[in-house]
Amino acid sequence: MNESQQSKPTLVGAYDSAGARGLTAAEAIALILSLFWLLGAAVYFLFLYDGADAGADGSLRLVLTVFAVLMPVTMVWVAAMAARSARVMREESARLRTAIDAIRQAYVNQNQKGGDSTIARKLDEIAVAQRKTETALLTFSSIREHSVAQEPRPVVPSPAAPAVDEGQEALPLETPVGAQTAPLSREDFIRALNFPETAEDEEGFAALRKALKDRQTALLIQAAQDVLTLLSQDGIYMDDLRPDMARSEIWRRFAGGERGRQVAALGGIRDRSSLALAAGRMKQDPIFRDAGHHFLRRFDKMLVDFEKIASDQEIQDLSETRTARAFMLLGRVAGIFD
Repeated sequence: MNESQQSKPTLVGAYDSAGARGLTAAEAIALILSLFWLLGAAVYFLFLYDGADAGADGSLRLVLTVFAVLMPVTMVWVAAMAARSARVMREESARLRTAIDAIRQAYVNQNQKGGDSTIARKLDEIAVAQRKTETALLTFSSIREHSVAQEPRPVVPSPAAPAVDEGQEALPLETPVGAQTAPLSREDFIRALNFPETAEDEEGFAALRKALKDRQTALLIQAAQDVLTLLSQDGIYMDDLRPDMARSEIWRRFAGGERGRQVAALGGIRDRSSLALAAGRMKQDPIFRDAGHHFLRRFDKMLVDFEKIASDQEIQDLSETRTARAFMLLGRVAGIFD
């Protein structure tokens, strides 16, 4: 490293006390004024003052005289001490500026020396964050695949073949009762999109398992899980958001294709910090941006189909789920409600 990158040495005495400078100008002036005043008072009382007219109030007059002699001297030295204190404060301020400059220069040199290590540390932190995200996604995917694998696949009955030999006995090839998967109810669908509240939420997990059997619903849940995991890395949790809830009529308009001011109420997220963090992540993180747009498309497609068969109350319940809140947050950041 060349000499230009090295910090300048701190001047000797920069941090030393300045108390050894001796008598200052203010103190010298105060001393001269005090001597002149005391000398004048002595001349007055010794040669000019006539104490014969002092009566019964002589003691009071003596006190006033002493007070008149000492008060100016006291005031002069108070002013001198104030000037000295101001000088000390200026010197302390100069030493503090010197120390700050030295610290700043040392910080710059340290950054120049350790720039590569800082970049490497940042890259390691990014890699750790990506590994956490991948681990969460793999865990959720394995749970989903395990849940689907445990359930029997629906057996689609084949069309009956024309009878060739009327004397041949019929084979028992009918679909067993209960083999076909029951359709997902709207109540379980809404409950699954809110995800289980706690590890002991048996109803939530039961609804989630039922929802994962449906392919389209499973894709939406996985997309929602992806964005919720990525948002949680920035400390954004759906339970902390308190959005302004829109009427079901506005949700129906959005599902019908309306955009602009008519559906702006869907972007009811008012938390500025969450909006700022999500917007910054959307611009800078391509993984987050792709996951967010994929989730928005999945939710939009689901809403178009769900609005046709759902009641107003069911749409309202859907809007209060964690998945819908993530849609409102990312939708406002992406500008789809404008």
